[in-house]
Amino acid sequence: MKFITINKNNFFLNLKKQKRPWQNNYLSMYSTQWDGITTDPDLMMIPVDDHLVHRGDGAFDVMRCVRGSVYQMEEHLKRLECSAKAIFLKFPPVYNHIRDLIKSLILIGGERDCVIRIILSRGPGSFSTNPYDCPSSQLYVNVIRFHSLPQKYYKDGIPVISSSIPIKKSFFANIKSCNYLPNVLMKMEAIRSGHEFSISLDEDGFLAEGSTENIGVLGDDGVLKFPGFERTLSGITVSRVVQLAGELVKEKIIKDVKFTRILPEDAYNAKEMFLTGTSLNILPVITFDGKPIGRSIPGPIYLRLSSLLWEDMTGNSDLLTEVL
Repeated sequence: MKFITINKNNFFLNLKKQKRPWQNNYLSMYSTQWDGITTDPDLMMIPVDDHLVHRGDGAFDVMRCVRGSVYQMEEHLKRLECSAKAIFLKFPPVYNHIRDLIKSLILIGGERDCVIRIILSRGPGSFSTNPYDCPSSQLYVNVIRFHSLPQKYYKDGIPVISSSIPIKKSFFANIKSCNYLPNVLMKMEAIRSGHEFSISLDEDGFLAEGSTENIGVLGDDGVLKFPGFERTLSGITVSRVVQLAGELVKEKIIKDVKFTRILPEDAYNAKEMFLTGTSLNILPVITFDGKPIGRSIPGPIYLRLSSLLWEDMTGNSDLLTEVL
C-alpha cells in the first residue's frame, strides 16, 4: 500500500476526507499549545508526545452548565487542584484566569446546556516516563454539547451488575487522573453483558463505585448509605446529594444519611438504590446482579432527591455561576 506524505499544505485537505460525526457535539476548545480558542473540531488536537497521551499523565475534571449557569464550579476546580497537587503537577499561568476562560468558551460555544472538561497535562517533551522531560504543563479545556440519558432510564430505572475489574488503590482512587483504563474496562464489561452500568467492589467485597458514578443504597433500617471516599473518588454530586438528603432526615422521611461500607447483600435487600454523578444527576437502580431492588420501580426517596437536586442545579444561586 502506498501512503502520501502529509505536510502543512495538504494536512487539512486529507483530514476533511474522513467523516467524524461524533465531532458535531464539540462546541469550543482552549489549548495552551496555541493560547487561543477554536470552534473547529479539526483543530481540537493534543500533541502525541504530550505525556497525557502516551502515559495518562494528567488530571481532569468535568462540570455542567445548566440553563446558562455552571453548577458547583468552585467545588470542581478545588477537586482538580487537589488532584494536580497529589501528582506534583503545576498549573500554567493562564489557570489564574480559568473562570473567565470557562465563561468565554461557553459563550463562544453558544449552548445553554453543555459539559466543560478541563484537562491539565504534564505536557510534551519526550516519549519516556520521565516527567522532567516536559518543559511545562499544558491546559486543555473543551465545551461539549450536553445530551441526557434516555428519559426511560429515569422513569423505569436501570439494571446494574457487579464488576470483576480490580478497584484502584486508595491513592489513585482519590485522584481524578487521566489514566481511566479500569473505568473503561468496567464500562466495556457492562455493555458486553447487556447493561449500561457496573459497580466495582473493593478487596474486602464492599461496594465501591461505578465507572464514573457514585452509589446510594437505602436500607430497610431507613438509613441512606453511600460508600466512603477512602477507596472511591470524592464525588462532587454525591456530596451535594448527601447534604440534600439531610432535609429528608429533618422531615423524618429517612432515619439517617451517612458514608459507610456497604456489602452487596445489603444492596440486594435494599428498599432503593441509585447512581449519581455530574452527567446523570440521580439514576434509579431496579435490579442489581439480577436481583430486584425494592419493588423494582423507582422509589419515593429517589424521586424526592432527584427533585431536590434539580432545584439545586437550577435555582441555588450560591452554587451557580451565571454565564448565558
